[in-house]
Amino acid sequence: MMEGRMTPSPTERSGSQPQRVSVLVGSRSVPLLPGNPEQDSIRSPWTGIGAGIVLEKHTLAAVEIPVHEHPTFCLHLQTGGTVEMDWNSAGKTGHVHSATGDLILLAPGTRDSMLWHGTSQRIIASVEPSLLTHAAGQLGLSRLGDFENRWTLQDEQLRLLLTEMEREMASGWPMGALYGDLIGLSLSIALVRKYASPTPPPLLKGGLARAKLRHVLDYIETHLDRELRLEELATLAGLSLFHFARSFRESTGFTPHQYIVEKRVARAKLLLAKPEWTIEQVASAVGFQSASRFTSAFRANTGATPTFWRRNS
Repeated sequence: MMEGRMTPSPTERSGSQPQRVSVLVGSRSVPLLPGNPEQDSIRSPWTGIGAGIVLEKHTLAAVEIPVHEHPTFCLHLQTGGTVEMDWNSAGKTGHVHSATGDLILLAPGTRDSMLWHGTSQRIIASVEPSLLTHAAGQLGLSRLGDFENRWTLQDEQLRLLLTEMEREMASGWPMGALYGDLIGLSLSIALVRKYASPTPPPLLKGGLARAKLRHVLDYIETHLDRELRLEELATLAGLSLFHFARSFRESTGFTPHQYIVEKRVARAKLLLAKPEWTIEQVASAVGFQSASRFTSAFRANTGATPTFWRRNS
């Protein structure tokens, strides 16, 4: 249904970034679902790839969604309830009986209406087409292929990725922008590999060359006091985002995000041994934007808060 356009990859979240998962009704942009979401990504710190994803969590009652057009890819993940839904699009109609774990995937340009016959809980995500065009380039494709709409779909990988995004949103985005890059890239790659036509070529094998790996690791060590982006690390290695992330994990046993968090926590432990350093100063010195995010990451890594660690180490 949708043929990819070669558009630039997203860079920074800006004031024009959609605040809701939105569709077009005539010339107006309006929220896809009625009412206010229980959670949303308005306060997300994600930039770069992650900025191209808008996320909402809803409890959706029986409702009719009138005719609208999707300007972006739209994903639904049903997280609770069993519900029946009628859809109407491009002269075709359908009736779907969906349960927890079922998904819907709609491509940009889709015009449809929907009638929900009961209540369900769901996560909905809007994904900018430029993310998938970028992912296609990472996979070595000359263009982004077409997508067929899927009014009911079961895909464990997509379910896990959307669930992880919802967990990150619910916990206040503790993992930061690099994590948004990684999870956004993973979602985009999965959509292109599984649902775009033609089928992408097979993945390249092999880890980073030793000299490239050392260069990247030294760079990380030198810049732990600031935000690190997947793009800059991939550029250092001379690889695409996708192949860099894969090769880095093959070489180290960690994703770039996991490795950086490990290094940040290791340095934080050294600084916590200095009583003149406050928790806020330690957090800033190891690249966390706030003491609360630092505390969440430190606890996840060590099982203890920084304060507890300092008192008992």
